[in-house]
This record gives sequence, C-alpha cells and structure tokens, in this order.
Amino acid sequence: MKKILLFIACSGLLLLASSCKKDYLETNPSDAVTEQQIYSQLASVYAALQGTTKELFAFGTNGSSRHDGYGQKSIDLQLDLMGNDMVVNTQGYGWYNRIYQYVEWSDTRSLRPCDNTWFYYYDIIKQVNKINAIIDGVADATQDDKDKIRGQALGLRAYAYYNLINLFQQTYFGNENNLGVPKYIADVTEASGRGKVQDIYDLLVSDLTTAETLLNGKIRADKSEMNVDVIRGFHARVALMMHDWATAETYAHQASVGYPLMGPAEYVQIGAFSTLSNPEWMWGSSIPETEATIFASFFSHMDVNTGGYASLGSQKKITKDLYDQISGGDIRKQCWTAPGTGSDPNVDYNQVKHQVPNPGSWAADYLYMRASEMYLIEAEAMARQNKDAEAKSKLEDLISGSGRYPAYSAQSLTHDQLIDEILLQRRIELWGEGFSLSDIKRNDQGLNRPSGTDNHGGTNYSPAVYTTAPLDPRFLMHIPQKEFETNSNLTAQDQNP
Repeated sequence: MKKILLFIACSGLLLLASSCKKDYLETNPSDAVTEQQIYSQLASVYAALQGTTKELFAFGTNGSSRHDGYGQKSIDLQLDLMGNDMVVNTQGYGWYNRIYQYVEWSDTRSLRPCDNTWFYYYDIIKQVNKINAIIDGVADATQDDKDKIRGQALGLRAYAYYNLINLFQQTYFGNENNLGVPKYIADVTEASGRGKVQDIYDLLVSDLTTAETLLNGKIRADKSEMNVDVIRGFHARVALMMHDWATAETYAHQASVGYPLMGPAEYVQIGAFSTLSNPEWMWGSSIPETEATIFASFFSHMDVNTGGYASLGSQKKITKDLYDQISGGDIRKQCWTAPGTGSDPNVDYNQVKHQVPNPGSWAADYLYMRASEMYLIEAEAMARQNKDAEAKSKLEDLISGSGRYPAYSAQSLTHDQLIDEILLQRRIELWGEGFSLSDIKRNDQGLNRPSGTDNHGGTNYSPAVYTTAPLDPRFLMHIPQKEFETNSNLTAQDQNP
C-alpha cells in the first residue's frame, strides 16, 4: 500500500477556528504553520481535539456537498431507515431513498455514502492518533491535562472503530473471525489490510478500559466532550454486541447514575430530543445556529417545522404496526401524529419526537447517548443472565417509574416474553436514534417490515425490500473503490459480498 485514504478535513484537525480560513494559517515569515507548531501548546492540542469532536456534526467532509452527509446523525438515520419501524412518506427530493430500498450501500463510487462514511470515521481516527502521539511532549500540559485529552481521544477512536466494524461487517457474535476493517493505532502513513473482527473488538475493549481509567474523576467542560460516564455507556454498548452480559449490565448501571430520566411532561416538550442541556442526555453535540448545517442536517430530514426535506414529502413516520403496540396511556405515543389528526406536512404517523427547539431557527443539538438506553441495556443484560426479577424491575423503572406509562407492569412475563418485551421497548424508546439495523443484526434477525395500510409501501413510498434472511449481505456497506486503488494490502477478495 502506498498511503492511507486519510486526509486532514476542514472539520478535523484544522477546525481550530470556526472554519477553515486562510488567515488562520498565515504566519511570518511563512504562510502556513507546521504541524509541530500546531501541537506545541496545550491550547492548540485541545483545540484540535475540539475540532475532531466537531466532525461528528460536520457537513462537507471528504469534499462532499451531498445533503445526506452531516456526520453521525446522517449514519444513525441510515440505520433506522434500513430497519423495520421507520416509513418514508413519499419520494420527496430523493435523499436516503436508495438507503431505504437497500441499494445504496453497494455503491463504491467517490462521494457516495459508503465513501463518505469510510472517510469520516478514518479521519477521526487519524486525528486522535496524531493527538495521542504528541500529547506527552506538550510542555505546558499537566498530567491531568494529558489524561483528559488522551482519554477523550481513545474514546473517540473506539467510537469510530465500533461504527466502522458494525457498518462494514456483520455483528460480532459468531463472526469473530470474519474480515474486519483496517486498524491503525498510531500516527502512520502506511496502510493496513482488513484483519479480523476480533482484532477490532480487542482494540475497543482496550481503548475503553484505558479511557475509563484516564477520565475517572475528571470534570468535562460540557456534554459535547466524552467523560467517564460516556465511556462506560459506550463500553456497555460494546459488551451488549459481544454478548458479554455481565459487563454490559455493570457498565450500563454505572453510566446512568446522575442522569435522571425524563418525566412525562419533559418527554413531549419540543426540544426534548434536540437540546444538550436535557438532564437525561449523557453525550451529544452542541450546535449553535452559526454552525448549523441547515438543509444538510438531521432536522432537515426529520422535522417538518424546519421547512427542510421532511416538509417536502420525505416525512419519517412510524409504522402502524409499532404504533399500535404502544399503549394509549403511554406518553411516548405522543411522539407521533395520531392517525386521523394529521394534515400536510404533519401527516398521520409522522414523527414529532425529533424537532428543533425553536421553529424558525436551525439551532438544534445532536443526541448520541442518553440514560434510557442504559436502562434498556441493563435490563436486557440481566434477562440474558436469567436474572428476570431484576430485569423486570429495571424495565419498570424506565417506563412506569419515570411516569411515562404509570400503569405499566412486566411482572407477568415469562422469561422469553421478557426478552421480547425489552427488545420491543428498545424499538419504541429509541426510535429515530440510530439503533434499528444494529439491533436486527446483533439479534441474528432478518429484516421484517410490516406492509399494508399505514405501514411500508401502499400509499407510502415503496421500500422495495420487505424481508431478508439473517446476515443478509445487504446489511453491509461496501468498501469504497478509492481505498482499493490506494491500498495495496486490499484485493478484490476483501470486498464485502
């Protein structure tokens, strides 16, 4: 291999200012700062870390101008659109329709979603590896400073690799020896082959374990930074994928402490799922209006009140099948427009969960982790260990204990019913937050989209694909052609089927 397909993006290392401005690079007598100068002081390293963190919501990385590329929430939306429970109203302007119909992820051309996703995560990895390599030599950094920066960098690297391995390969359990993704743990220019899935998960566990130690007891500036709770929450996600139930239970419990669940009134407030100050939120991106990516944003594609793509025909709706499984006494049912009450553009079954806090303004934050997910992970991990009584109690804490559905009880459920119920509650609680396809894969299920009136197809836009077998190759993104052209460690046999 010659060089890795990793480049410094405007939204990555050089986003030390609010944008990539030429005057930022101007110095005397040279017209550009060296990398050594950039990293010579703590303030510069911290700014580089902030710039990498902002790549989580950046538009235009990889040089793309597509309006379906704006960082993590674009990928989260793809994962939900490829699941069972999200319906596209009409063709609209066409963004994500190829995703919804299971044809986009085999397109390996430059600047398509597979190429942009590959670049996005590997650019984050490149930046944090550079930070890890330099931080010990920063003269004005205390050991506490170094620990905080390295801990966040390792957390971001784990986050990037977790998403890569689950987008470009099947789930972990049972596929440990399948092809993984290229692994880089240092600031290098020589590229790597795919390795194994197990290699990446070993790195995830190692990075998260080290990050937990480094960040334990450290105070973050705000929720846009990873802290020890986020690291533990993410470790719980990884353990759930690995079927390491005891670890998932422990870390999910530890992570959620100090993040109170939303009550019924808070849950249905406009902005509950778009405001970083929400006490239940553990991690997200704060996006002021000056940094909002407008039409190329999550809320453009989700919220009809923005005047974006969602209001132009591509409303995202819940299936009637899932909606009907939510009790009328459950406050969460108000996250969608009740049938018979909608009108264009807020049509029946349209989502009203993800809305900008103030209609008319694009200022809205992105959510990556909140406490309710941790309750669900803990409950599932308990049930998988046959700790049914504890699992029922945890599930009730989430639903009835929070006041979301006061009459809810799980006490009569058998063991198998309990697991099914927890998975159902994940679909309801986490709808639109990016977990649908991942849960289908990790539970060794095939796609099973309900059809008929107010479900997929019919008067709604046709998804083309309604069912698949488990481990369907269409669940995998294809490695972009650009990587094959520049990475001599990859051959045609390394491409996903």
